[in-house]
Amino acid sequence: MGYVAVSAVGVDRPGIVAGVTGALVGVGANLEDTAMTVLRGRFVMVLVVAVPDEVGVGGVERALAGPAAELGLVVHVDALADAADGVVSGEELSVTVYGADRPGIVHRVAAALAHRGANIVEVSTRVLGTGGEPVYAMLLDVRLPEGVGVDAVDADLAALSAELGVTCHARLVDADVL
Repeated sequence: MGYVAVSAVGVDRPGIVAGVTGALVGVGANLEDTAMTVLRGRFVMVLVVAVPDEVGVGGVERALAGPAAELGLVVHVDALADAADGVVSGEELSVTVYGADRPGIVHRVAAALAHRGANIVEVSTRVLGTGGEPVYAMLLDVRLPEGVGVDAVDADLAALSAELGVTCHARLVDADVL
């Protein structure tokens, strides 16, 4: 078995997950890691897929060509050396950020984490509410390098909270369910 990364983006509509996964099953592929969401009416998916060696990138691209055309998706397939490509280890944190929406929040939080050598492995953001004062909410899954503790990161985020006028917190994740 080999591994490929598949990304697909298109206007959200019923049948996208069924169409893409059906084509993959049809070539003997197995989904391993997935992330799928709708952002402002666009369906976005990124998949890590185990594929039989004889299928490879070209076989996956051919299998997805029909569903991509039918569903209006832009699809990209990349080979991965193995399933562990890019897997990051380290103590896991959950970081939350809430506050008045303004440009630069993601950048400033990401820069503070990068300064500590932390690796962001997942980010989810939403603007909540309507009208005059929307609230920006961000949730990050972060891996800390050896020797960096949650207290140091939380102190950095507390200083950033005051500067940006938002609330930031970091906490260790006890168990990884998904």
